[in-house]
Amino acid sequence: MRTSPISRIISYLILVIGMCFVLAPLYLTLTIAMKTTAETTKSFFALPSSFYMGNFVEVIHKANFFKFVGNSVYVTILSILLMLLLIPMVSYAISRNFSKRYYRFLYLFVMSGIFVPFQAIMLPIYRHMSNLKLLDQNGLIVMYVTLAFAQGIFLCVGFLKNIPLELDEASKIDGSGVWTTFTRIIYPLMLPIIATVLILNSLWIWNDFQLPLIILNRHPDYWTLPLFIYNFKSEYAFNYNLAFAGFFISMLPIIILYGFTQKYIIGGLTEGALK
Repeated sequence: MRTSPISRIISYLILVIGMCFVLAPLYLTLTIAMKTTAETTKSFFALPSSFYMGNFVEVIHKANFFKFVGNSVYVTILSILLMLLLIPMVSYAISRNFSKRYYRFLYLFVMSGIFVPFQAIMLPIYRHMSNLKLLDQNGLIVMYVTLAFAQGIFLCVGFLKNIPLELDEASKIDGSGVWTTFTRIIYPLMLPIIATVLILNSLWIWNDFQLPLIILNRHPDYWTLPLFIYNFKSEYAFNYNLAFAGFFISMLPIIILYGFTQKYIIGGLTEGALK
């Protein structure tokens, strides 16, 4: 169906407006980070007169910045590794036994977590983790893995339902057990949806602010990067140039990751929907 020139113009106009909304915060972050305080006071939105890198140097050397980067890397990597081990295993068990009442109940029970807003469980989470003495990075990892189960199992079970059962039966005839069948046959076939789970949860954990605020706020040495950025402004008496330099450095790794892996998000979700 051929579109009219007016429709194409409107479509491009909407895309340009959307692109401006996306790029405007990035533009402000980068330009302010490359200005001196005096230059920012004169013109907040203008381009910097020179590429001043002193703000980045000061953030890195005076604020123990990489200590908090290391905390975020530790929490993100360990959480993702546990997710990529546990979520496919549980999803495989549910999808291959979905005709049994127990597994159907388990699936619906896990899915019910999608409908519970985080604000409703925020206080119980804090009290429960406090009673368990888990107000630290390990407790944060446990919460990330737990909260990722609903979305991850929903995606993986939908993907697995249309992987033929004949593969499992053929593997069983060849003498393979359930674990061997899962690790050598099923898990490799799940790689598209596993990549999707990995990328979505990496973006969430790296940028998350609420859970670290609840669990880690009592221990400054355990802060992740978003929590450090939140406390950065008061520490430097509202020095916006230093704050925006910290913002830009913190979001740069995740921008690079998303730029290289965004096609896997779309591909994994599409393949899971078509199977």
